[in-house]
Amino acid sequence: MPLRAVWIFSHGREQPSAVKFSRRFPTVEKRAKAFNRASHVSIPDNHEVLKALLLELGLTQENKNFVEYRDGCSRIRKTHVHALNVPDGKLWPVLAMQSADFIYACLPLVEQQLEPPPSLISISSISEAFSLLSGAMTFIHSGQNPEADVPSRLSHLASLLTQACPLGSPLDSNLIGLHEVVNSSAGNQAQKAPAWRFNRQKGKSQIDVHITEKVTCAQYDEGHDSDTWQVYGTVSCKCNLDAITASVTVGLHLPANGSPLQDILVHPCVTSVDSSLLISSSVAITDDSASNGPYKLPFTPPLEPFNLCHYTSQVPVPPILGCYQMTEDGCNVQISVKLKLHESVRNGFDHCEAHIPFFNKGHIKHFEYKVSHGQMEMSREKSRLVWVIGQKFPKSLEMVLSGTVTFSSDRLSSGPTDAVCGGNTAYVKLGSWRPLITSYGIPRRRRRFCPDHFFNKFFCSLLKINNNLY
Repeated sequence: MPLRAVWIFSHGREQPSAVKFSRRFPTVEKRAKAFNRASHVSIPDNHEVLKALLLELGLTQENKNFVEYRDGCSRIRKTHVHALNVPDGKLWPVLAMQSADFIYACLPLVEQQLEPPPSLISISSISEAFSLLSGAMTFIHSGQNPEADVPSRLSHLASLLTQACPLGSPLDSNLIGLHEVVNSSAGNQAQKAPAWRFNRQKGKSQIDVHITEKVTCAQYDEGHDSDTWQVYGTVSCKCNLDAITASVTVGLHLPANGSPLQDILVHPCVTSVDSSLLISSSVAITDDSASNGPYKLPFTPPLEPFNLCHYTSQVPVPPILGCYQMTEDGCNVQISVKLKLHESVRNGFDHCEAHIPFFNKGHIKHFEYKVSHGQMEMSREKSRLVWVIGQKFPKSLEMVLSGTVTFSSDRLSSGPTDAVCGGNTAYVKLGSWRPLITSYGIPRRRRRFCPDHFFNKFFCSLLKINNNLY
């Protein structure tokens, strides 16, 4: 089903909102007038659409206060489909999604009258529009340096959309693969390529594997409240191979003291997997089906970067133990942070740092501190402290930070806000990077790939909960 228009808007805290990309389809708009008849609402200029969309999403500076029609309990927003108030009436259905500092929006065609509004499930163009916007989001934010590559990718989007969505009809949502087809030279291939894999890799074959683990942890430092933590992991890959239908096998090997992986979800490109790896669940009270590996995942890789699998793991203790205390006295806040690396974790990182954000307190004017290890920095927006730990914890595996933070007196008009982190409720977010092996060169005739180590990016969040809230 066709689309009437597609937009990409920028919306950041430091820069004003602007129209980054716009494409309208006059032939589809003519069909919309015929189908919608008296209920048809014409599309205004792009700036009017941006203004109405920001108002609907509650992103305008002057509309931070409560708005009845938008924020009332009678209206519960469950989807990304919105109705925008434009000069000619209500523009519906507008599909809008936010990613980073961009808003991706489009207006699908509804082949019937809009009064009364039809159910969303009966409008097939919404699912196609969602797929196209998701492909555009992936394309815009892909690459080695996504922030620097955004202007270049926006300039290529017009030509790609002509092929992916000719005359407003979405045909292909894989804009990354389409972009590689356009840039690659058409050569004679002895082997016929499948429809989902357009071209062959030119040059040396290479596979990049990344493991990202996130640990969410709440530590109370009190006897009647037990600490809780959860571990989530993602294995992502990018394969550049010279074969059209290459078969790759990635093997995940646990360390000697590693906990089994559970709740494993694999990408559809995985050709076969042992059923015992998929039935292990963290929800079951007693589960003896957990496998200690190795976890071998054979697959035929797509062209674009993808998440090979997701998993959880029930580790016996958090990798980093911590205590975060805060005392507020007017504009001055005294903080104390103690961190301890667990002895089971190898003391060696490429980089490790702790972020201490402050909400609902204004901008930081002055900061006095004493730290036993590492150094302190202040973020550019003056609302977050960064404790640069470096590549190793000290030999004692413990470190302490204490200091006094002075904030500006005007708290309401400056600084970030958060509904949960009020008063003494705050958190410390730790991030560490451990690059063991980031990429592999594959011999021309070798197609099986079973590394024992991967690029490991590890995050750990330590939460301090204000018990007065419970």
